[in-house]
Amino acid sequence: MITAKPFLKDAAVYLVDDDPAIRDSLAFLLMSRQMRAIPFESGEALLGALPLEPFSCIILDMRMGGLSGLETFNRLKAAGSEAPVVFLTGHGDVPVAVEALKTGAADFIEKPFNDNQLVNTVIACLEKRFGKMAESRQRAIIEQQLQQLSTRELDVLKLLMAGMLNKQIADALSISMRTVEVHRARILAKMQARNAVELAANLASHGIELA
Repeated sequence: MITAKPFLKDAAVYLVDDDPAIRDSLAFLLMSRQMRAIPFESGEALLGALPLEPFSCIILDMRMGGLSGLETFNRLKAAGSEAPVVFLTGHGDVPVAVEALKTGAADFIEKPFNDNQLVNTVIACLEKRFGKMAESRQRAIIEQQLQQLSTRELDVLKLLMAGMLNKQIADALSISMRTVEVHRARILAKMQARNAVELAANLASHGIELA
């Protein structure tokens, strides 16, 4: 039994297959699990819809008339699409699908596929995408907070993150301990951190280094 997850209702799942019966069955399957399905009959049609919704996943048939699934995938990457791609493959396409995984595809499902397996794969891709988007948003917030610091506050922050005590920072910057304490309090307030340890952890967890 697959439990519906609240964030799924905000996701778009693009279905790309030149077989209308498969498109219809997949759309019904996904919608029954509270996901929004957007069908396309070809890779060209999908590419014509760029840019895709940021929170999305693509189910892409490997073999289609016109552009193949792999060609479509390569053009999506070239266009900068970050939507995870799950390939639908026949037995003979598995080696190609494995190569696609090495270049960034999320997964592949071999036909005939199990409904639960496909849905679980799509949900896993969307969960990962949701996490990456949340990470990007949080990093942007922290970078914006850093931009709000004055030049002196940034100087104090760099020394603080280097592990210096208030007195050492005061000596290094030729300012009073009281001034360091004031700057430190303002830094924590602007960065929305309770203390220096939490601030250091926030910066490190988002891969932000102070130049």
